[in-house]
Amino acid sequence: MEEVLTVDQVASFNQTGVLVVPGFYNLSEVEPIQRGIYSVIGLVIDEKRLSIQQAEFAPETFDSGFQELIAHDRGLGGLVYDAVKQIPAFIRLASSTNHEAVIRQLRGTATPAIAAGGYGIRIDNPQEEKFRAAWHQEYPAQIRSMDGLVFWSPLLSMTKELGPVEFCLGSHKDGVVPVRMKDAANPEKVGAYGLTLADEAERVKRYDRAAPLTQPGDMVVIDWLVLHRSGENHSNRSRWSMQMRWFNFEEPTGRRLGWPGSFAAGNDLRVAHPELVVD
Repeated sequence: MEEVLTVDQVASFNQTGVLVVPGFYNLSEVEPIQRGIYSVIGLVIDEKRLSIQQAEFAPETFDSGFQELIAHDRGLGGLVYDAVKQIPAFIRLASSTNHEAVIRQLRGTATPAIAAGGYGIRIDNPQEEKFRAAWHQEYPAQIRSMDGLVFWSPLLSMTKELGPVEFCLGSHKDGVVPVRMKDAANPEKVGAYGLTLADEAERVKRYDRAAPLTQPGDMVVIDWLVLHRSGENHSNRSRWSMQMRWFNFEEPTGRRLGWPGSFAAGNDLRVAHPELVVD
């Protein structure tokens, strides 16, 4: 399979655990996803017989009507969130052969895999803390393989006000970090959102940080062990982004555990890795 990253890009990724690849996706791949989201929002508005008018579709305003929808009923935002991950154009992108080529190149594996249930479209609403991802690594919530990558891409142009994802550069080199199963400061956070680093404040200050401002079509590839968090959205619009997780079947821990699957699928980190839970 063709190598899609340059030697310098591979070296940069290995050093920092994060790589921004501008224009990795063709916008002709992204627009059908935006159009699908627009249609789902419209269907929910129509089904609930709400007097919300969507603007005519445009890639820049694909989420027209969504802020009014969640202002009417926040639960309808969850309905949209669950629905849009099933858009065919998104599934095609998640399983892209270019993703396969990147993980083969970066990991030297002959057996890459897509994490079932590990792909979706995040919607980070303005001023909403409950579902904002705190500092974390992917592995404790995925439990597939210690060796994995996230392919992350925005569906709208990132600004500081939208709260771009923040990364601790090079943190993947220090391995898996023990966690607490509950966020004492934010008890409303449950499931994977409740996982917190055992020594968060001391740990994250060890690293230089980056919060790249990316555009639709750009791709950020992230090592599963890089510490990262969602930024705070101080804008008046939701932050929409795609996450597509792949992993390496060959990694020894995943093979030993049998690639059990994600926290969201009901698998408990305390069973797979009691040594990583400090509660």
